[in-house]
Parts: sequence; structure tokens; C-alpha cells
Amino acid sequence: MSTRAILTLNSGSSSLKLGLFSEDLDTLALGHVDRIGRREAAMKLSGPDGAPLPLPASAPDDFATNAAALHTALAAFQAAFPGLEVIAVGHRIVHGGIDHAAPEPLSEPLMKELAKLAPFAPLHQPHNLAGVRAAVDTFPGTPQVACYDTAFHRGHPFVSDTFALPRRYYEKGVRRYGFHGLSYDFINGELTRTEPDLHKGRMIVAHLGSGASMCAIENGQSVTSTMGFSALEGLPMGTRPGELDPGILLYMMDQEGMSASEISTLLYKESGLLGMSGISNDMRTLEGSSDPKAKEAIDYFCFRIKRQIGAMAAAMGGLDGIVFTGGIGENSARVRSQACEGLGFLGVAIDVGANAENAREIGSGAVRVLVIPTNEEIVIARAAKAVLDL
Repeated sequence: MSTRAILTLNSGSSSLKLGLFSEDLDTLALGHVDRIGRREAAMKLSGPDGAPLPLPASAPDDFATNAAALHTALAAFQAAFPGLEVIAVGHRIVHGGIDHAAPEPLSEPLMKELAKLAPFAPLHQPHNLAGVRAAVDTFPGTPQVACYDTAFHRGHPFVSDTFALPRRYYEKGVRRYGFHGLSYDFINGELTRTEPDLHKGRMIVAHLGSGASMCAIENGQSVTSTMGFSALEGLPMGTRPGELDPGILLYMMDQEGMSASEISTLLYKESGLLGMSGISNDMRTLEGSSDPKAKEAIDYFCFRIKRQIGAMAAAMGGLDGIVFTGGIGENSARVRSQACEGLGFLGVAIDVGANAENAREIGSGAVRVLVIPTNEEIVIARAAKAVLDL
């Protein structure tokens, strides 16, 4: 008996996330390959209930590249679902630029156009497109659908879309795009379904993980985001610094003689929680550490979240709710509590017991505070099905 399914792919520089969904969009399986290209590369597969699926025997070369990891994961899916027939593949594409704000079928001309956006997202876009190439080779003739991480923010007002640079740069596409749009899209949809009154209000969604950003959403529309032209801006992250005075980059070039490549490595791989603590980019490791530098890194992370909550509330003229999501947002009671501490003047207060239990509702003040797990894969699957149906 064959299983017709929609496959979703989120291909990163060293990781690959996969989802397998039925034609009715029921979750069949989820997969995650981490540390691709390294000796300690590993794969996890789970069924719809979260229970682990059996993993086939694998060799180190099976995870040497994203393409190899994709084939290894697909072999595991096919073993779990004999007769698997992939009818569409949905892809997370980090950058859609100015012109792409809706899911669409991928073609060779579109692939070339999206490749030109690689300088805007150098550590994401090339790997996303490499995942598309691998899927095209694996499933020739199967519809491939692009889902853009920037799309959710494309309706921003001009003041949230521009930098104070000569206008010619804005026309060239140097704008505040915002990212994590698939996650915000999911949370927005969940609020529409479960909290319709709150959805019509003024929300701040904090997507906190290895990559972290926040989005102000008013009546279901993105108003402003902490991330801008690239995935470097805004909050500090696992290995990225977040907001940074551009004069620091001039100093690095002029006084330390650093090249663009060296600065890129510093900003994308050596900064953030890892750089500040000198210990780890993983919040769980930092929370378990007694080193004062770990505490300082956490303190800075939470301070920047708190600062952005105030700024976004000002941008919307008030605040009705906050949603925490992402790996840190969903699991770190300490970060949620510390980020909201002292915000009573906005109507934000945390219920200590509910927060410790990672409950869905953790607020005790006038402003609702929720914890909602995100699901970017189902957003991609829905988009792929919609394009397929059309």
C-alpha cells in the first residue's frame, strides 16, 4: 500500500529539518539531522506522537553533505512507510527579496533569481537552494514549492522597512526584511484559531532559539521586527551578536586589519551567547553553569528582549499579549521570567508556578503571556498543498 505524502525541507548550513505530511496535512513523521559534515553528525526521526522512529544503520559519509543527509533521511522515511510517494516538496527559503511574498512553484529561472539574493543571506540562502537542487534530483518532475521566511513582514510601513541611508540603497533592496516569518505565520494562525479576540489586538511574538528575533503583530499584521537586512540584527543569538554599532566594523577593518571574510566568521559563528560567555551557544548549558560569564550572557540576552518589548509596545501604542516560542522561548522559564521582570508598568506579570511548568498561559497581569510551540514545517506543508491544489 502506497503512502502519498508532502515532504517539507529546511536546509541549513549544518542542519536539515524534514517533515512528512499526509494529503490531509496530518503529521506522519519529522526528522532532524544536526552537525552535517562533522564526525558527530546525528539524525533523529519521530512519528506524529513524538515517539522515535527506528534509524537504519548509517556510515559517516551518509551525513557528509546536505544532499547525502537528505538521501539518508529519506531512506529512513521509506523504511518506515513502504511505498512512500512524495507528491510535492515544500522548501523554506530564507530570503524572498522585494518581489516574493507568497509561496510559489520553483523553476529554473526562479532559482537563478533567488541565488542573486545570496549576498543578503550568505549563510542561509545558498544552503536552502542546495536543498532544492538535491530534492529536484531525488524527485524529478515532482512539484517543488518555495516558502519565504521574509514574506510575513513584507507589508511593513516605510518607517519599519527602511534605513536612514541614501534613497538609492532602498531602491536596490537594502531594507529591513525581517525573518522567522514561517514561525510567526504559524503563531498568527494559532492565535486566529484559539484566541480570536487576542489576535485582533497588539501582540509581541518572541521567537527565541539559536536564532532569535521578535515581531510586533497588530490585528494579524506584522508591524515591525527586530531582524532587518540580515539575520544578524536585533537580539543576541547563539553565535550572532544582534544589534551592533557599525562603527565597530570600521574599527575592526581599520585598526585590526580584518577582512570581510574574517568579520563574517566573527559575526555569524563566534559572537552572541558563545562569544560573551566563552562557554557555549546553548542556553541549557549556560543555565546549568556556575561561571559568572554564563550569567552575564543570559542577563544581556534577557535585557535585550525586555528592551524590545518596550520598543514594540511603543510602536503599536500599547500591548495586549506576548507569545514566547522557539526552543528557548518554549523551554526556558528563567529567560521568560527575567525578560518580563520589571514590566508591570505595561501590565506584564508572570505567574511563577505556571511559568515553571511551561504552561500555555503564564501571565498574571492585564497583558496575556502565552507559551506556544511553533511549527514551521506545517506552514510549509500547507503552502505546498495550496500550490499543488491550484
